[in-house]
Amino acid sequence: MLSEIQAKLLIVDDLPENLLALEALIKRGDRIVYKALSADEALSLLLQHEFAMAILDVQMPGMNGFELAEMMRSTEKTKSIPIVFVSAAGRELNYAFKGYESGAVDFLHKPLDIHAVKSKVNVFVDLYRQRKAMKIQVEELERSRQEQEALLQRLQSTQGELEHAIRMRDDFMSIVSHEVRTPLNGLILETQLRKLHLAKDNAAAFTMEKLHAMVDRDERQIQSLIRLIEDMLDVSRIRTGKLSIRPSPFDLSELVTQLLESFAAQIAAADSSITQFAEQPVIGVWDEFRIEQVVANLLTNALRYGARKPIEVHVYSKDSEAFIEVRDQGIGITAENQKRIFQQFERVSSNHAVAGLGLGLFISDQIVMAHGGRIEVESEEGKGSVFRICLPL
Repeated sequence: MLSEIQAKLLIVDDLPENLLALEALIKRGDRIVYKALSADEALSLLLQHEFAMAILDVQMPGMNGFELAEMMRSTEKTKSIPIVFVSAAGRELNYAFKGYESGAVDFLHKPLDIHAVKSKVNVFVDLYRQRKAMKIQVEELERSRQEQEALLQRLQSTQGELEHAIRMRDDFMSIVSHEVRTPLNGLILETQLRKLHLAKDNAAAFTMEKLHAMVDRDERQIQSLIRLIEDMLDVSRIRTGKLSIRPSPFDLSELVTQLLESFAAQIAAADSSITQFAEQPVIGVWDEFRIEQVVANLLTNALRYGARKPIEVHVYSKDSEAFIEVRDQGIGITAENQKRIFQQFERVSSNHAVAGLGLGLFISDQIVMAHGGRIEVESEEGKGSVFRICLPL
């Protein structure tokens, strides 16, 4: 690995013949030697390249070697480059001492000792390569650490998602158990009561009026079970991409009118009222059964969470879209919950006494998106909600 790291060497001398001679001494296949005839040329090269070492002639016209070294030491990019001075001056001038003061790591006198020059250059090149290799290893370790940290964060995120999914599953099973038991318990109790009357030959318990009431109660319980099963089947269809949409022309206003008529018993049971404000007609091509399913879900939620206050349904068109708005004056939804209510098994209220699997809005949102539309919600806690179905015309 060390031999693969290319080393760049800088030599500075005002005499071309000296540069050529020194280059011949230190040049090798794994090194690149850059030559400069002045301090200015050297500074330009220092800004462009990263050097393993610099060999500077002391006596040069203009800026001498000592001054160049001091400039190198004062610059962040070049302050760590090892500097070796070369001078033809006698040792008695104490140039070596001044060179060390300027930041030199070594000092050579002319005439140069060929073996000493080669040896010193080899040492500095080896040190440079070791530092470079260590830096590469540190960078690789840091990169590896960051990757491991990112992986750990992903694992923690996945663990959090799994824990959330497990909680949702447990909550869902608890809710399903409750939702299934409620109509079944009603049917079981009704059946046991009828068997008791039959065992006692109590014909008075089976008058036409009472039979009608029994059938109505049974039908309500059976419909509850059917809705539960249909919701679960719809979720399965959505997950497998098999939710079918069968579009045909129909009037949204007429659909809402008929739906409100069928909701009469639920409206009375909720001790509420629903007023329709409809533009006639609002005709488009959608799946009538599925759009009715969405509107019915929004109406059910409005009755469930509407605090027995009046509810409004607006049907209108604007530009190239048709809209159905369901407005209630109930408990409202916090901004945080508005982001979650269209997810599976999420409910407006965390109260388990409130019926529902938390699938209705998820299914409704998927149905509307399958039509190329969207469901918008505007709400403030304690001040009611507006759910707006937006469909392309």
